[in-house]
Amino acid sequence: MTAVHALEQFEFHQTLDSTPGISIVFFSSRECLSCRYWEQLLEQFLKKHPDINIFKVDAGQDQALTEEFDVFHLPSLFLYQDGQYYSPLQAEAKLEALESAITAALEAPAKESP
Repeated sequence: MTAVHALEQFEFHQTLDSTPGISIVFFSSRECLSCRYWEQLLEQFLKKHPDINIFKVDAGQDQALTEEFDVFHLPSLFLYQDGQYYSPLQAEAKLEALESAITAALEAPAKESP
């Protein structure tokens, strides 16, 4: 995968369940300036880690998913691996911080999806 791909609520679970490897779900909105910065950062991240899948959810359009994941602030990122949910990703907007957050999250067992 070489880009951040849009993901809508009706394909969300099926897509993540069938996507091998690490996936990041990125909740954002067009009006969110921090989201724009994170989207650029994720594009840079993909250049370094082309094996990681990144899916973008428009929080304004897919409010059911936004509520399902209890998203209260944007941007919000969530980590999956081989279709299993791991955790929200809390990281400073830097490549190294994101890499560290992913590594730490994957050291814990998978959790039940929100």
